[in-house]
Amino acid sequence: MKERRWIVLGTDGRYVTLGRASDPSEDEVRGAEEALRAQGLAGWLAIMEGNPYVGAAPRVLEVRPLADPTVQFADAAAAFARAIAGRRAELAG
Repeated sequence: MKERRWIVLGTDGRYVTLGRASDPSEDEVRGAEEALRAQGLAGWLAIMEGNPYVGAAPRVLEVRPLADPTVQFADAAAAFARAIAGRRAELAG
């Protein structure tokens, strides 16, 4: 079984985990969106399938936008993939 977690994916590919064992509540999602907005950031509620540190590269699945992102989800997902690959290379090196 693949690891699955809820994340907030930023427009630049950074992410934070919202939870693994259960779905985030609407209040948690709203709080995450408010925190993004307060910092002048935006992103998406997404699901990450896979482990960011080992195994096959994780996939991110768009659920919904948060704080009105101005870039496409695909661009943020590509930045996420590059960051994961770079971090794995650092750890391996």
